[in-house]
Amino acid sequence: MFRKLQALHVVEQTGTVLIVRLPDAGVAYDVAVAAVEGGIRALEITLSIPGALGVIDRLASRFDSEGVMVGAGTVLDSQAAYACISAGARFLVSPHLNREMIRTANRYQVASMSGAFTPTEVLETVEAGADIVKLFPTENNGTEYAKALLAPLAHVPIMPAGGVSPENVQAWFDAGVVGVGVGSFITKAAMADGDYGKVARAAKTFLEAVAAARR
Repeated sequence: MFRKLQALHVVEQTGTVLIVRLPDAGVAYDVAVAAVEGGIRALEITLSIPGALGVIDRLASRFDSEGVMVGAGTVLDSQAAYACISAGARFLVSPHLNREMIRTANRYQVASMSGAFTPTEVLETVEAGADIVKLFPTENNGTEYAKALLAPLAHVPIMPAGGVSPENVQAWFDAGVVGVGVGSFITKAAMADGDYGKVARAAKTFLEAVAAARR
């Protein structure tokens, strides 16, 4: 299978990208490993993590042969895009439209998820060549906004990032999104006591909610 299509297939198949945005590289790695044990197959390691490229490299080396797609988030420009690809990232995510980031992703045949909010931004992002439009921010403008946005733009693959939980994931898919980005519900499950088994269980719970929402 083509490399880009393989990454997009994993995202479409599970309907979920785990956004790992934590202050420590070691914790980020352990959380990601536990989430994979819980069934997560697409990991977005944000560049806001100190030493994020090393985390991407370790995870990609460990899981790429197992069909787990390790990607990079908060990729703001072409230089960061190339560094992430070199570290093993199979998809790139940005909070905004940066055409050079998308161009670099396409040049090396990795998937791109580029941030947009308004209808104009969404269409400009698609026209720039992004594979998925990341709806961002979403905490204050949730499922009703997505539903209104997708009414005239139903052909656009849109994925919200932020504020997604097992309790509201049904509403997101009812609005027409192709998948969801989830963070704190899974990544912070072990914050209180360091029990990473809770991360795996949270991942399983979330994926079950996604599967039920898509039936």
